[in-house]
Amino acid sequence: MYKKSHLFLGVVLLLSIETSAQQFIESTDNTPNLERHQLTLNIINPGFKYELGLFKNVSLSSGVNTALASYSEGYSFGFAWHTQIRYYHNFKRRYDLKKNVMGNSANFVSFARTAFFQPIQLLTDLDFDKNSSIIFYGLTYGLQRTNINNFNITAELGYGYYDAFGVFPSPSSNQLANGRGFLLNITFGWVPTNRKSRMPPIILE
Repeated sequence: MYKKSHLFLGVVLLLSIETSAQQFIESTDNTPNLERHQLTLNIINPGFKYELGLFKNVSLSSGVNTALASYSEGYSFGFAWHTQIRYYHNFKRRYDLKKNVMGNSANFVSFARTAFFQPIQLLTDLDFDKNSSIIFYGLTYGLQRTNINNFNITAELGYGYYDAFGVFPSPSSNQLANGRGFLLNITFGWVPTNRKSRMPPIILE
C-alpha cells in the first residue's frame, strides 16, 4: 500500500513541474477551465494543498492539514494526508452569473482518501498504538472560495469507510476495528500562484 502511495505522490510532483502549461484556458463555450496548477498554504489550519486541473471541471488534489475523523470506534483530530478527485458541478453556472470563479471558486463532489497517522494526532479517543493508522475512503461534498486578495477557504464534509491497520503489526499491537463514519475538513489559507482574472468580460452594448 505504501509503495502505491509513494508512486502516486511522485506522479503528482512530476506533473506539477510542468511550468509551461497555461493556467487559464477558455473552452469552446467561452467558460474558463479550472486552474492548471494551484498551491494553497494554510494559515490557521497548518499545512498545504496542491491542486492540478485535469479536465474542464475535474481536478486532482493532494495535501496535508488537520482534519476530524469520526466513526464507530471513536474520533481523531490531527494531521492527515488528503488525496481527492474533485468534480466542480457549478463552475460554469457561477461564471455565467458573473460570480467569482478565480482560484477554483465553486462547489465540488469528490472521491476522497484521507490517512490519519497515529503519531501526528492531536486529540483522539481511539485506542491504537504508534504504529497504527486509519484511512478514510468515501465521498465528500464541499466548497472552495478564493478572493481577489488570494485568501482561500475550503470546507467539506464526507461519509465513507474507515480502514484501520498497523504499519508494523505485532502481537502486542492494539488492533482497531474497521467501520463507517464521517470526515470533516476545513482550511483557511493563501494562494501564492499567479492567476488571470476569472470574472466574465463586461460587454458594452
